[in-house]
Amino acid sequence: MKQRRPLPGRKSAGAKAGDSAAGRRVTLARALSKLGYCSRTQAEKLIAEGRVSVGGRRTTDLSHWVDIDRDRIAVDGTAIAAEAKTYLMLNKPRGLVTTRDDPEGRPTVFDCLADVDARFLSPVGRLDKASEGLLLFTNDTVLAQRLLDPATHLGKIYHVQVRGFFDEASARAMMDGVTEGGEVLKATHVRGLRSGGRNSWIEVELQEGRNRQIRRMLEALGFECLRLIRVSIGEISLGDLPKGAIRPLTEAEIQNLRRRTGS
Repeated sequence: MKQRRPLPGRKSAGAKAGDSAAGRRVTLARALSKLGYCSRTQAEKLIAEGRVSVGGRRTTDLSHWVDIDRDRIAVDGTAIAAEAKTYLMLNKPRGLVTTRDDPEGRPTVFDCLADVDARFLSPVGRLDKASEGLLLFTNDTVLAQRLLDPATHLGKIYHVQVRGFFDEASARAMMDGVTEGGEVLKATHVRGLRSGGRNSWIEVELQEGRNRQIRRMLEALGFECLRLIRVSIGEISLGDLPKGAIRPLTEAEIQNLRRRTGS
């Protein structure tokens, strides 16, 4: 029986991502993102405006498929080459929002990247305005997606100051699961660090990143969160990096993240 060939732009049923049979075919918007030129949302806008061409022909088709390794992709007539991969860490100060542009005019984390070419960099996940600590930036969209995937089981550790005495029962409740807003929120591990007369410092590990997760859990248990600092992602530690400062990840740190995420 004659075997049917897969339709153009589709992978055969047995092909896996990265197989030579599957090739490097992706949608045009995703190609621009994977090449580090811009985000997928920005790419879709460029395509819709007719500014992107493939093999010398302009297209406004958002579903257009391309081969990253073979097709010549250009924006405004300038060919796009893969950007060198960049990996940075920032010690995010309190009061900055994790976005490139803020409609309310608030300061953003990109204000700390003024001395580097951050056009194609994106933060890996978020820290809310009141939170501090380790935030990664990269133009490696594949690694970023895997870092954010809960299936990777990459632990993120936070040091949190709460008002009041935080006891073992509260730590156990956070690990068993706290119901808040119709969701069951869990921490992988919680332990006390130190306690004063009115406040306590605790360490919380998460393997998921739901919106304001730690703050919501603490509020449900009757605790006010005074400070929240992310101190590590996997084996990547904030260390003594000054607040508001950035540094590139070392090659060992990059390889560790790739190994932990199966990249």
